[in-house]
Amino acid sequence: MAFLTGTLRQGRIGTGWRTLSELRVEPAAEPRLTVAEVDTALDTVSRLSGSGSAARHAEVLSTLLAGATKAEQDFLFRLLTGELRQGALEGVMVEAIASAASVPSEAVRRAFMLSGRLPSTASAALRGGVAALAEFRLELGRPVRPMLASPAESLAGAVAELGAVLVEYKMDGARIQVHKSGDEVRVFTRTLRDITAHVGDLTELVRALPCTSAVLDGETLALTDDGRPRPFQETMSRFGSTREEQVKALLLRPYFFDCLHLDGADLLDAPLRERNAALRGVAGEYLMPGTLEPEDPEPILAASLETGHEGVVVKALDSPYAAGRRGKAWLKVKPVHTLDLVVLAAEWGHGRRTGYLSNLHLGARDPDGGPPIMVGKTFKGLTDELLAWQTREFPLIESHRDDWTVHLRPELVVEIELDGVQTSTRYQGGVALRFARVLRYRPDKDAAEADTIDAVRAMLRG
Repeated sequence: MAFLTGTLRQGRIGTGWRTLSELRVEPAAEPRLTVAEVDTALDTVSRLSGSGSAARHAEVLSTLLAGATKAEQDFLFRLLTGELRQGALEGVMVEAIASAASVPSEAVRRAFMLSGRLPSTASAALRGGVAALAEFRLELGRPVRPMLASPAESLAGAVAELGAVLVEYKMDGARIQVHKSGDEVRVFTRTLRDITAHVGDLTELVRALPCTSAVLDGETLALTDDGRPRPFQETMSRFGSTREEQVKALLLRPYFFDCLHLDGADLLDAPLRERNAALRGVAGEYLMPGTLEPEDPEPILAASLETGHEGVVVKALDSPYAAGRRGKAWLKVKPVHTLDLVVLAAEWGHGRRTGYLSNLHLGARDPDGGPPIMVGKTFKGLTDELLAWQTREFPLIESHRDDWTVHLRPELVVEIELDGVQTSTRYQGGVALRFARVLRYRPDKDAAEADTIDAVRAMLRG
């Protein structure tokens, strides 16, 4: 299950592209390698340390690859380098588990939300069916997979679709989930990573909340002196630092918007109206700004944007807490950002996109007349028709290629929808796109009419 979703059961094991590319191992002629043997080898690698570990590391991997066919070597290479994109995302695998174990997909989805780990969820489903899945409960100290919001076309449309709603600020912060049990506090990210050791300011704040036990969902962000949000990456930089000077310079401010447990009572299945009432009794000044059943939601959106935030989230008051976007009980409303950018290159796809040119390299126009300046990549939004068209047309304007990428003459313009931009040292222009997706190609525009790097930089908040 872990392999199919492109992850390792052991987490990071210190094996990257350079390590693997230096191993020259002839593939096996016939398939004989088992999943268990691969997992055992990765276990061995993950435990290696100290003097001589690098040589032993290479030896174990060489032995593993020697037992793999050419196709299996390719799979392992992409799995170990984080480049396995074969289409088996978590949503697909939830349905696959349900089918394999002959259990309702909703039972799998709920168990996955509570366990936070797809492999353990699959094991329970195959071992004991619905009864084993039902054994998963909310546990203090074990993070719950977060509920997410889906995009809405408009604020009025979101309110009309959901009926009785709560309208809250949508902040460009980092998602956090805090667990309090007495004086013990744990803080987790959206990906369920434990960052407690890096956010002492948050743990002290949560420890002082007026409750004995709680699980709260929210956002945290670093603020400027005038209370406006700092760039997203500055907030994220705190999650990996324990340096006292950085902690003091970038204090984190939480904004809680949901309560999943309070003083012994689990609230996951309670309607949002009830969860919000519990939250208001405990979050105090750290409550996410918003209004229950507003007569006019437009002023809330305007106030959010005016104070430097992204927009609003509209939430159905009768909805329970459910991981993922399924059901669309939460809808996010943000001003749409688009840019017209130049296609610089495309990478060959993986999985169901094998044989197609997929992942686009995107560039902004240099106003001084130089070549386009790269600002990001995306494969999102590409339909089957566009993939086929790209694969057919891109070689006609190819400048050169390597094993993975076809580089193009800077002629094509594509319209890209994005959440915003952030500063980045990865690209020459110093900025990178956030959550970019293809809307359409612009045959009515040539590269001289693409947006400039100055226009991209102007989208930086603050």
